[in-house]
Amino acid sequence: MIIENIVGNVATLEKRAPHIEYVYLESEQLVKRIQRMKTDHGNELGIRLSKNEELSDGDVLYMDEKNMVVISVKKDDVLVISPTTMKQMGDTAHQLGNRHLPAQFEGEDMIVQYDYLIEELLLDLGVPHKRENRKVPQPFRYIGHHHD
Repeated sequence: MIIENIVGNVATLEKRAPHIEYVYLESEQLVKRIQRMKTDHGNELGIRLSKNEELSDGDVLYMDEKNMVVISVKKDDVLVISPTTMKQMGDTAHQLGNRHLPAQFEGEDMIVQYDYLIEELLLDLGVPHKRENRKVPQPFRYIGHHHD
């Protein structure tokens, strides 16, 4: 089966099919427009999305009266960074920016993919942080940049 459109998201659907199959993806797979995958029931799918579409946790790839196929994003190994002062936040953001490390923000926390060197840096800077496995709302995106 080739999927070319996302039907909706389970968070906003009014009707659901009684049988659900899940496709478990790593967060970085959410940005791939063309890919092959298998459901937890062993059914193979191909995805070919338009340039403007990306996958999200809970997206419904297929649905009829009896069945639906839903994306479930696996948890990422992340560092949750919780600076306590504006200076700590600035120092941390500067250090991570110099490494072109993508970050996400939830409330007062900065979330980055786990890296032992970053963890050592945070310890050296005295910045409160913790290592967690958590679903991130979107994939981490590396932004290409050149120093001239």
